[in-house]
Amino acid sequence: MPAQPRFASVDDAQERLSAVGYLPSDAVATAAYLADRLGKPLLVEGPAGVGKTELAKAVAAATGAGLVRLQCYEGVDEARALYEWNHAKQLLRITAGRSAPDGDGAWDALRDDIFTEEFLLARPLLTAIRSAEPVVLLVDELDKADIEIEGLLLEVLGDFQVTVPELGTMTATHRPFVVLTSNATRELSEALRRRCLYLHIDYPDAALEERIVRLRVPGLDAAFAESSVRLVRRLRDLRLRKSPSVAETVDWAHTLLALGAEDLTPALVRENLGVLLKHQDDIERATAALDASPR
Repeated sequence: MPAQPRFASVDDAQERLSAVGYLPSDAVATAAYLADRLGKPLLVEGPAGVGKTELAKAVAAATGAGLVRLQCYEGVDEARALYEWNHAKQLLRITAGRSAPDGDGAWDALRDDIFTEEFLLARPLLTAIRSAEPVVLLVDELDKADIEIEGLLLEVLGDFQVTVPELGTMTATHRPFVVLTSNATRELSEALRRRCLYLHIDYPDAALEERIVRLRVPGLDAAFAESSVRLVRRLRDLRLRKSPSVAETVDWAHTLLALGAEDLTPALVRENLGVLLKHQDDIERATAALDASPR
């Protein structure tokens, strides 16, 4: 359990996250509070663009903590996630040492000298562990990484310590608040899931989404906010390759302001569907559905 809890209660988590511009549902606020109080990583799954990454950023902002982000991708390895040695700098040091008058005789001392803090490149996981100040560690889109990274996370997040053979074991001074996100493009291991609290974030209900739009786009008329959310929810009901996310609802609201729109006409919607939809076949399907619907 963290020495100093970040949130005093679920209500406190909800209020402080809202104060930094993130409007959490009761389930999200409860998960954030419990992850903090129990000292466990929070695994957040759900469609892209529903606020998984933003939750980690909001926790950092609400608690005054730094944010350390590991962006996952296919092929990310231990050297990119944990640490590696600065080989170029080590080579320069070796070259400089051997050019000295007693270069060959000083090799033993030189060998020890090049495996020191000066040559260590800390990557996100080690950076979070070694931070002298509280941090939020965001492991973003974990499902894009190879399964070997999950094994590394189990080791690091189990005891919040890292062993560098040449330097010894480094233990976290401040236990990071850890958020792992996944778009569920592949199944994560049961071993990882067991060690985390689980939260699924789906598209918000209409009322919450409208509140989010009005918060993020303060100049938007209330009627436009309501009609924008209604349009996006209609699109989500279609069988699209990629449904519009909350982020795209906000982009749509900004578009209406930028265009100086006075009415949400069918022509305006058709001409700007590229703000909401990112595939041509989705645009064609949506256009056909909107044209066929009663005015």
